[in-house]
Amino acid sequence: MKTRIIKPLCIALVLTVSAIILWQAYTTFQARYLRPFDNQATLFEGSQLQLPAELAGPGPIRVVHFWDPACPCNVGNQQHLGDLVSQFADRDVSFLVLQKPGSHGQLPANLTALKPLASLPGSEHLPASPAVAIWDRQGHLAYFGPYSEGAVCNASNSFVEPILKALLDGRNVSASNTLAIGCYCPWAD
Repeated sequence: MKTRIIKPLCIALVLTVSAIILWQAYTTFQARYLRPFDNQATLFEGSQLQLPAELAGPGPIRVVHFWDPACPCNVGNQQHLGDLVSQFADRDVSFLVLQKPGSHGQLPANLTALKPLASLPGSEHLPASPAVAIWDRQGHLAYFGPYSEGAVCNASNSFVEPILKALLDGRNVSASNTLAIGCYCPWAD
């Protein structure tokens, strides 16, 4: 008689503890990795951005990726950036990365070709990341802004591919001020 009562109680206890553990795991995952998409417009204004002295002037097209390791918006962006590197790196396009000051992290293996920058004059005024700045072969800022607009970033909605293709074709591009809605994290603390 005792075992008839104890066995269902043990089963109920195990199920209750399991449900509590699953609920805790779910809420922890949700709090850490799922962020609501913020439809706030962000103005990317690049008038103060400059290449460091050792990179200024004529040279290859220079693409600078602004990276905050803690930003959850990097997930889709980093795959797209890896595709850009594989598509354009052998076409006189140099890829560089500026990590958010004070942050810690390591780029994924598909982005090890990006050369790190210690600093970039004017980057302290960067509104958000992920973002990109592109300088033409003469060293003029051609584009500053997000990789794309919207919740995800890929080649079909990218601003970067058309700009790089135009620059490679020798056409002038001047788009250093961009207003976009997307997944961004504030650059300044």
